[in-house]
Amino acid sequence: MVATKFINQIMTSGKKSIAMEIFYQACQAASKKLEDIPAEQVFLTALDNVMPRVEVRSKRVGGSNYQVPREVSPNRAQALGIRWIVNNARKKKGMPMARRLSAEFVDACNNTGSSVQWKENVHKMAEANRAFSHFAF
Repeated sequence: MVATKFINQIMTSGKKSIAMEIFYQACQAASKKLEDIPAEQVFLTALDNVMPRVEVRSKRVGGSNYQVPREVSPNRAQALGIRWIVNNARKKKGMPMARRLSAEFVDACNNTGSSVQWKENVHKMAEANRAFSHFAF
């Protein structure tokens, strides 16, 4: 189920077979770099390290907009994690998508890299706006 969501996020122009190839090549390459994690668990481990627990949502109160921290539902956290991993892999240029995605998986499994940094930035923003949590909707 999660693998299908990854594949659908990778897919461009409706070419699912190419997206599947990219995804499975990336999982194989990442599992070779991470000897202790099997290929079928690499993307799950990476996703667990990237999924956010809280995010900020905009709330209009009395003519002002506040960034209110909210807990993230499991489905949304999974969708955000997948989106961040794929988008950050796309931003890396100069190598095939399978290698870029593999590098992103390895970085996420090691709690480093741009996807994990993105999650930490979201958590910092939520922590900074904790004073407005009483406006939660």
